[in-house]
Amino acid sequence: MPQPDATVFARPEIEPPIGLLAELTHRCPLQCPYCSNPLELVRRSAELATDEWKRVFDEAAALGVLQLHLSGGEPTARPDLEELVAHARSLELYCNLITAGVGIPETRLDALVEAGLEHVQLSIQDVDPEGCDRIAGYRDSLAKKLAFARAVRARGLPLTLNAVVHRHNLDRLERMIGLALELGADRIEVAHVQYYGWALANRAALVPTRAQLERSIEVVERARRELEGRLVIDFVVPDYYARRPKPCMNGWGRAVLTVGPDGRVMPCHSAHVIPGLVFPNVREMPLAEIWYESDAFGRFRGTGWMKEPCRSCPRREIDFGGCRCQAMLLAGDPEATDPACELSPHHAAVVALAESESTTPPPPFLYRTLAGGRTRREPAPTV
Repeated sequence: MPQPDATVFARPEIEPPIGLLAELTHRCPLQCPYCSNPLELVRRSAELATDEWKRVFDEAAALGVLQLHLSGGEPTARPDLEELVAHARSLELYCNLITAGVGIPETRLDALVEAGLEHVQLSIQDVDPEGCDRIAGYRDSLAKKLAFARAVRARGLPLTLNAVVHRHNLDRLERMIGLALELGADRIEVAHVQYYGWALANRAALVPTRAQLERSIEVVERARRELEGRLVIDFVVPDYYARRPKPCMNGWGRAVLTVGPDGRVMPCHSAHVIPGLVFPNVREMPLAEIWYESDAFGRFRGTGWMKEPCRSCPRREIDFGGCRCQAMLLAGDPEATDPACELSPHHAAVVALAESESTTPPPPFLYRTLAGGRTRREPAPTV
């Protein structure tokens, strides 16, 4: 496909995207039960080829994208990752690698640095080795992650720790923040599990109690005061206990687009849960046309689609109605007020659901696998 002129499709009322989340593959050595990937994972045979990804990056740069987030699955499962990073840097895209940090030799990290990698986000499942293995479904996972983090910092790359928290590890939040300091991380993102994909299937096993949530807020607020200037702490609370919805993706089709392993383009990685939306593919349509003209990106862009109470809410251009995927999953209507908002008629039921599930014994995890998941209590063999 020849590269189109992005200005052909530009519309003055629509800003170009800032970021591209490139989900290079769904392959991953970890089997985390809160993975945001869809339950039906893309197989390797359906993934975009190297030249196709390069064309996507060309089109993204022409469209106005500045930040490229290389994700998955595990992006280092792609043997062409260094080539893709080098191509993205030739386009002056800022390259951020989002990785599990296991099974990556230092020679591979050196090659990525040589190619132009500029930032690393490393996921940690727990600071307790046994807990880390249990969540990841991978033996000796914490030791491998810590070695990788130290190798990243030794090479001068900025490091962010992604600490996904839930009822099984939340009581060790202070130690997670301490680990970020110990490793010399610039930033830690403390993100309560968001219930989409595999996390929704495992919600009853993961949702924290209200007491755990309140304690986590206290821990983060105190750490922010004490560590100001030393460590940036981002914090994402679980929607099920919120009073106001988050501005998901800074609004539908406003700042970020996601390209899946098979080339499907969505406003966010969970948008596939909304029935009736047809998401274009970069194999069939230019990225600029998808951004500016596709029905999928225009469907919930702005505020014109809103119903009450969102339509007249003074926050409608702050939170943009919250998450459309969550409205679909919890209210059965993607146009409904996000149930995370206390103005939603579904809000009380969602809070009651969280409180009920969090105070009953957790069921076994349904681990993420290409075969569609399986339930077991012991970590999987290292792969």
